[in-house]
Amino acid sequence: MTKNPSITQIYTPGVLSLLPMFYVAWADRVLSPTEVKLLEDKMANLQFLTEKDKFTLKKWCNPRNPPSRELFQQWKIILHNASLKMPKDKKQSLVEFGLVMAVKGATAEEDRWVSKETRAALQELEQALGFVHLDTYHSLFNDQKAEEIVASSFEVAAMTDLLDDDYDETRHRLRQLLRDPVFKYQDMPVKEDYREKVLEWTKILANHGYGALPYPKAHGGADDMGAYVAVFETLGHHDLSLAIKFGVQFGLFGGSVHALGTDKHHEKYLKDIGTCELLGCFAMTETGHGSNVRSLETTAEYDAKTDEFIVNTPHRGAGKEYIGNALHGEMASTFVQLIVNGENHGVHAILVPLKDKNGRRMPGIEVEDCGYKLGLNGVDNGRIWYDNVRVPRENLLNRFGNVNDKGEYSSPIENPSRRFFTMLGTLVGGRVSVPRAGLSAAKNGLTIAIKYALKRRQFGPDFKSPETLLLDYPSHQRRLMPLLAKAYALDFGLTYVAKRFVNRTEEDIREIETLAAGLKSYATWFTTETLQECREACGGKGYLTENRFAHLKAGSDIFTTFEGDNTVLMQLVAKGLLTEFKQQFHEEGTLGMLRFVGHRAWHVVAEQNVITKRRTEKEHLLSADFALKAFHFRRENLLYSLSQRLRGNIKNGMSSYDAVLKCQTHMLALAEAFVEDLILQKFVEKISEVEDDNLKKVLKKMCSLYALSTIEKHKGWYLEANYLEGVKTKAIRREVDALCAELRWEAGALVEAFGIPDELIGAQILQ
Repeated sequence: MTKNPSITQIYTPGVLSLLPMFYVAWADRVLSPTEVKLLEDKMANLQFLTEKDKFTLKKWCNPRNPPSRELFQQWKIILHNASLKMPKDKKQSLVEFGLVMAVKGATAEEDRWVSKETRAALQELEQALGFVHLDTYHSLFNDQKAEEIVASSFEVAAMTDLLDDDYDETRHRLRQLLRDPVFKYQDMPVKEDYREKVLEWTKILANHGYGALPYPKAHGGADDMGAYVAVFETLGHHDLSLAIKFGVQFGLFGGSVHALGTDKHHEKYLKDIGTCELLGCFAMTETGHGSNVRSLETTAEYDAKTDEFIVNTPHRGAGKEYIGNALHGEMASTFVQLIVNGENHGVHAILVPLKDKNGRRMPGIEVEDCGYKLGLNGVDNGRIWYDNVRVPRENLLNRFGNVNDKGEYSSPIENPSRRFFTMLGTLVGGRVSVPRAGLSAAKNGLTIAIKYALKRRQFGPDFKSPETLLLDYPSHQRRLMPLLAKAYALDFGLTYVAKRFVNRTEEDIREIETLAAGLKSYATWFTTETLQECREACGGKGYLTENRFAHLKAGSDIFTTFEGDNTVLMQLVAKGLLTEFKQQFHEEGTLGMLRFVGHRAWHVVAEQNVITKRRTEKEHLLSADFALKAFHFRRENLLYSLSQRLRGNIKNGMSSYDAVLKCQTHMLALAEAFVEDLILQKFVEKISEVEDDNLKKVLKKMCSLYALSTIEKHKGWYLEANYLEGVKTKAIRREVDALCAELRWEAGALVEAFGIPDELIGAQILQ
């Protein structure tokens, strides 16, 4: 066989006639549901295709099994070589290209490839698919670079690649899929209609293999949690109800089966969960206890006579609250107090069927619709109560706690407290994923507001002069540019935490929980703040539903209180830091305390001298060294002072619980300082990895804007701590103004680099 076989040695004329269309359709690595249906329907009626042709082409229509890189490269070589030999007058459309190739591959007597009927049939298919003239796709064949849409000092595509990190292809494929008309935004005020549409979308995503990404390959997945997180984040650009429905089905319900179950559960359920053959929900939160999972009251008591668990809600206030997928769900991963032989072994999860195979509600199950909400009305939230519901013993998710056929309880983790936190630690993925989807919504808002500010003019020096662009007003720059800088900073911080989670070990899971809790809170508060500011920056236009802010704000608002209330989570962050602080001295003893006090004293002397406190030159203020030291000083100072206050309260006879209550606001300040310090560190580290000088230059400005605007926000604290003097805080304010003005010229490119297709932005204001 020759190394470069001719087209007649590889494909029949019928296949060649459609090859250009298939190449273009798969060029973005996605074949959308609309395209699949059109291709299959049209191909069935193409008289010039043989049955063998149709079999080959149908294989290429499977979105779950896209053409391999090798096959796609083979197509590219064939098309490129054929394109070079085509007459110039034939380079008009994909149809012409395909017909020329078919003629070259046909025998002398096959004149069907020049008939009007064949040409008309192919043109109808091309038109239905929405393809235009071939010169639109010259870059696919001649490797020409697309013309930059936005003028900037850096290459937008390179910045997009940096933000997309390790999952650029996954994100790109999903963005292209979401552009399909099937996913087009619709105004659906009736929640039942909206829910059915979101369910349809979720099933399409499952059909493309996205839902099963984190599951083992043996059960239909890809064993790729990182890709799953990237998908969840990308869905935040489209519809937040879809993102949450997706997360509940595959992340919470499927994730609990994967993380808390064992092989028998994986084998029985994961494949069906990943394909949406089995819809489920995650029933943890209860009306009476909210975030206090440890004290939930639903019970599962083992009945040795029948080898079953009896799941029961003791009173109405113990009902499962706000459960996503509750009405569509056929099974619930239910968190209960596990009781065996009269002994309570603490919180465990058990699978409880909600419906039978015919979709009828199971006996003893009551589900109530939560009704209309502020947002996310495409998610079927409900309340669930159990009235002595019997489920098989095998339904217990028994990775961390098992009951054998003799009715004996056992666990690989003897300490109940450690067992509880270990179980919850396996489910921290929600806190890793939610802020990323929230940040996506914030990016949409920033994109709309900044692009609008680059086209909307208002007022001018006089009636004869052109009006001024909104983004040329310093006040408008001040509103949006620091938020844009923080969006970039958060992106790098959240990516760091996601990587830590994906590559976690048992030893560092508690640290990752602290990181995830802090970033989730800080990022989702940022989303709420940003969308409000962006809405206001668009004036009355931003208030119109057609410009997306209503959906973005309403859908993301709940992010601040689910997967853990932000204020509660930030207290957990502070407690984690205090535990680590205490452990450090416990391990190092007096020497450790002396080392810390000595380091702190040196740091205070070095940073609080008169010269440092008053330095105002630009080079100093823009240096990463100044910012890192300032952030770290605030974090360490708050940690030390909080530990001293707690110690003093307890020494004066106050209980540990009351001492913590008295210091709650101090704890929240410490948690905020910790998160801001971490984000800055990761921003600086990311810049050090960038080789492109143009990218590095603009990222340094963005990092400085994030750092200085954050210090400016806390200037009162820094002045009280005698770390900065007024002359320096004034200089910082002036530098923030200057950075906003400089970055205004990069603003369009910086939001373009988010890579959000126009269809997912969906704002009429930008048309």
